Amino acid sequence: MRVGMFLNYAGGFREVADEVVELERAGVDLIAVPEAYSFDAVSQLGFLAARTSTITLASGILQLYTRTPTLTAMTAAGLDFVSDGRFELGIGASGPQVIEGFHGVPYDAPLGRTRELVDICRMVWRREPVVHEGRRYTIPLPADQGTGLGKPLKLINHPVRERIPITIASLGLKSVEQTAEIADGWLPMFFHPERAAGVWGDALAAGTAKRAPELAPLDIFASPALAITDHPEQVLPLVKPQLALYIGGMGARGKNFYNELISSYGFEAEAAHIQDLYLEGRKDEAIAAVPDELVSAVSLIGPAGHVAERVAAFAEAGVTTLAVTPLARTSAERIALMGGLRAIVG
Repeated sequence: MRVGMFLNYAGGFREVADEVVELERAGVDLIAVPEAYSFDAVSQLGFLAARTSTITLASGILQLYTRTPTLTAMTAAGLDFVSDGRFELGIGASGPQVIEGFHGVPYDAPLGRTRELVDICRMVWRREPVVHEGRRYTIPLPADQGTGLGKPLKLINHPVRERIPITIASLGLKSVEQTAEIADGWLPMFFHPERAAGVWGDALAAGTAKRAPELAPLDIFASPALAITDHPEQVLPLVKPQLALYIGGMGARGKNFYNELISSYGFEAEAAHIQDLYLEGRKDEAIAAVPDELVSAVSLIGPAGHVAERVAAFAEAGVTTLAVTPLARTSAERIALMGGLRAIVG
């Protein structure tokens, strides 16, 4: 199992880069740089590529609506080049609040756009002339939609790899099925090892049955919060604001992917209550309503022995990469936490 870490959206990035160098020395396998409505991930990944030499660098995630498929492929190839083949492309649809609210782009057909983007990326990396006729993207652009001067082009440079790993963030059953069919990795959110098979097992099996033989087994990411501590009761509350935000505030009533997920884990009444409170502006009450049982299930929080048991549970559920968020106040504490997880995983 790989050990990785998600960087924070905010903070001093130069200091974070110094920390990543130390994490590399501590044996951490992967660093994922998120991109919500923060600084872009690409510039930070390029900076980290120059500061590191062995650690895998991943986007977690690039939103598929905010770049053309060809630019996504060019960007991934460029990051793979400056990192000497250490980049993994994480992509996802994000949600309408970010895509329409921050970028002003319609949030439409995420499933179809994802498949076409993956096809186009792999075509670019193989240095084939890019010709694609899909429902969402047509390359070159037809004459009746532009000047008529477009012609098929191929990437000028020779990529380090023609199959850069692609990880897709997905939650819905159809999206997870497609991910298991076409992607190298799958990044769900709030992974509950004891309940995951009941939610996604059939979708993963259906997608795997259609998986191309040249693809390796699906790399399954989990992104739990991490705290190795003898006082978990002091740390569990730190995870609740994020859970409350996603369960209650990421989307409208009846259209919230995360609320549906937590409900499917068996917390239907709790998820509805959290959403009611959050949408009424009672955020503190929404946070307090997040059950400790849920936080414990989707996190790695507790004494080293308990964390080891939870790591085993994640592995038993099929997780192959733990890309955690360490709950620590200082760089030294984060590095120590990651070193502790590395020792537990082995």
